[in-house]
Amino acid sequence: MTTVTPQRPGLAPRLTALSKLVELGPGRLDPKLMAEAESLLLRAGDRLKLSSEHTVVALAGGTGSGKSSLFNAVSGLELSPTGVRRPTTARTHACVWGLEGAAPLLDWLQIQWRHRFARASALDKGEGQLHGLILLDLPDHDSIRALNDNEADRLIGLADLVVWVLDPQKYADASTHRRYVTELAGHEAVTVFALNQADRLSPEELAELVIDLNDLLRREGVEHPTVVPTSAVTGRGVESLKSVIAAAVSRRRAAIQKLEADLRKLEQRMSAAMPVGEALAVPSAVDEARKMGLVDALCDAVGVPAVGEAMENIYVERSNRWVGWPYPRWIDRLRPDPIRALRLEDVSDEIKGIATGTVSAQAAEVTNAVQALAEGLSGAMDPVWRSAVHHAARSQLGKVPSALTKDLTEVAPQLDRVPGWWRLLKVWQYALVAAFGFGLLWITLGLLVPGALPPALELMGDTAALPWAALMTVSVLGLGALSGIASRNFVELGASRERERLEREMRRRVAGIAETMVVEPVERELARHHAFYTALRSLSS
Repeated sequence: MTTVTPQRPGLAPRLTALSKLVELGPGRLDPKLMAEAESLLLRAGDRLKLSSEHTVVALAGGTGSGKSSLFNAVSGLELSPTGVRRPTTARTHACVWGLEGAAPLLDWLQIQWRHRFARASALDKGEGQLHGLILLDLPDHDSIRALNDNEADRLIGLADLVVWVLDPQKYADASTHRRYVTELAGHEAVTVFALNQADRLSPEELAELVIDLNDLLRREGVEHPTVVPTSAVTGRGVESLKSVIAAAVSRRRAAIQKLEADLRKLEQRMSAAMPVGEALAVPSAVDEARKMGLVDALCDAVGVPAVGEAMENIYVERSNRWVGWPYPRWIDRLRPDPIRALRLEDVSDEIKGIATGTVSAQAAEVTNAVQALAEGLSGAMDPVWRSAVHHAARSQLGKVPSALTKDLTEVAPQLDRVPGWWRLLKVWQYALVAAFGFGLLWITLGLLVPGALPPALELMGDTAALPWAALMTVSVLGLGALSGIASRNFVELGASRERERLEREMRRRVAGIAETMVVEPVERELARHHAFYTALRSLSS
């Protein structure tokens, strides 16, 4: 019966973390490590879906190590042919103890049907502890045939437990140790070393070789090697090897242990390539202070203060046409018009010109502002991630100046608009001008042309009333001047408020562009960086 392998706590989250690393790693992680991670995920997914009742044990070794003879000795049948003139194994043979549910697993291992063998029940008496074993006799890993070599490498990676069959004369063979043994650190629980052909050695020589092999394996990183002396010819050590295999089969954990060991090995390489270190201290989003700093820099780059100041000055100058005391304004007409001198007749076009010109002229400052943001956020990152953050920050840099130009032009104030209170104040001031003129006319006619005024307005010949008439006229003049000064103050206050409103709106627009075109791409990269290192830490735990 095929069941899902029960996973120890921690394996599933670690596989999930590895899946996250595979998702986030492209362009950041070494392609070779990415390929290994993808392969491990695929292999883990396939193996965990297949029979948990079977343990795949592979006998691996070089030419002449007696691997096939040992395979036959363990199985108790002549299943794998042994060479006479050239002792090599060309195809993988499999012997299964308990065939039910093993077929999908054997298919996954790509074992040909004609090379699959099952132990008959009559031959299984006394070997119940091996029930669930799939024993593989692999092709020689040092074969001159490349096909055999690839087959051996593939199945060594897929097997739950590997038994390395070593020749006493070549137990330190470089082709085995350089290609395989040095990669076994952390795989002690799923690796066994069978020092075969022990019948060719004296007890003293065998003991010496066992000690030497243990020392050699420890130097190569296998901290607790399991070494079993065997002889396929005499049967010495075969039962010991079967006991070791039976222990792994009975625990039903070899597949999990192999995946865990593979995960540890891959994690160590990933951590060496990109150490977690202080990486998780890097923020996963742009803080408000940095956002404000970016907006301030962009506002300076596009000249927001200059636009606001120009708008305020123009607002004040235009108000003189409406709320200034008419008499000084009429006198000023005899002098050059400051508005004309400044060429500010079309205020709206002037403001648009300021915005457009500033953006075009300060594009370099826009670049500097964006670069400063990226550098401040990525200083503690790995160079690969630092480069990615800079690339994200600059991803839309070419569009930022034009976007700023367009948005700021849209908010250029309509300064030809006349506030209602300006019109009312103008009516009031002209009423005072009329009153002042009427007063002067009244006094002049009363003094110089007696009888010209209606009886009600006559000064009644009393020259003592003239100062009062003059005082009233001068008061009207003073009231007009004071209203002009007061209106000027109100205009300046209004201009200041309009400037604040304009700069606030322009800043809001600049902030929106900065958020969309700079901050959001950077935050996506920061979130990816944080998620990557969080997954890497989870894989390490």
